[in-house]
Amino acid sequence: MPKASKVLDRVLVLEMVRVTEAAAIAAAKLIGRGDEKAADAAAVEAMREALNNLYMDGTVVIGEGERDEAPMLFIGEKVGSAIGKGPKIDIALDPLEGTTITAKAGPNALAVLAIAEEGCLLNAPDVYMEKIAIGPGYPADLIDLDKTPTQNVKALAKAKGVKAKDIIACVLDRPRHEQLIKELRKLGCGIVLIPDGDVAGVIATTNPNTNIDIYMGQGGAPEGVLAAAALRCVGGQFKGRLVFRNDDERARAAKWGVTDLDKQYDLKELARGDCIFAATGVTDGSLLGGVKRLGGKLTTESVVMRASSGTVRWVKGERRVD
Repeated sequence: MPKASKVLDRVLVLEMVRVTEAAAIAAAKLIGRGDEKAADAAAVEAMREALNNLYMDGTVVIGEGERDEAPMLFIGEKVGSAIGKGPKIDIALDPLEGTTITAKAGPNALAVLAIAEEGCLLNAPDVYMEKIAIGPGYPADLIDLDKTPTQNVKALAKAKGVKAKDIIACVLDRPRHEQLIKELRKLGCGIVLIPDGDVAGVIATTNPNTNIDIYMGQGGAPEGVLAAAALRCVGGQFKGRLVFRNDDERARAAKWGVTDLDKQYDLKELARGDCIFAATGVTDGSLLGGVKRLGGKLTTESVVMRASSGTVRWVKGERRVD
């Protein structure tokens, strides 16, 4: 376990839940309304307001994009009520992970947040990341992005004492994964195709109830850092490598301090030291139930984890609608 951070002690664990709850409740008002931008904007504004009520000197290192692309919660934005005097906190966030899911009332939309001491979260640019993840309890470095999908699946199957065809993989349902899906199907693997929400997909590998053994494929790099923070708290393995489609994306990475563009990042390189991860369900999913209105009350389901203690707290909230 990493050493407990006194800096993070100043920002109470449950305060992080209040932040993700605020974003989830705001986004939930637009579930099924078909307006992705409105749902995202509502979540962003609610999360920003909640963060600014906390006593900290926070810096957004994973956010909604760069300043000229995102009016709120952009990379580099300062948040908190004690800027310049409070504990220095780096923040990775996705106020609404699954904007399309929310607009279409699909499963697994989340409001997510991770915090760590200054300098402990990778400033990942808003590009793709090749990812592979498994849950806890396996030999170190069992998975590797330099191996083929077949090699990784067979290594995992051997460690589990099962056949490759018994492995179930979670993959984003995207055209770019056509060859990956063909290779997995050739092995006889089961594949859970998800329309969005790869943070939930990665975390699912740590929960035996999901039956998901491994997460594979390309998704957003910011979501990779968030997922890595979660795995730091509950255990597991994660490897990530940035994927660049053009020179503009390479330049963006260099701007945020990424010098080795071909580097394969380990879990502890994406989220170092002590860290806290929190998520609240927006719509029902495998990890959390969504926001519900029951009579005159709103109910929420959240999870908050801390790396230094390895604790996972499941939080059910209930509040009056007014």
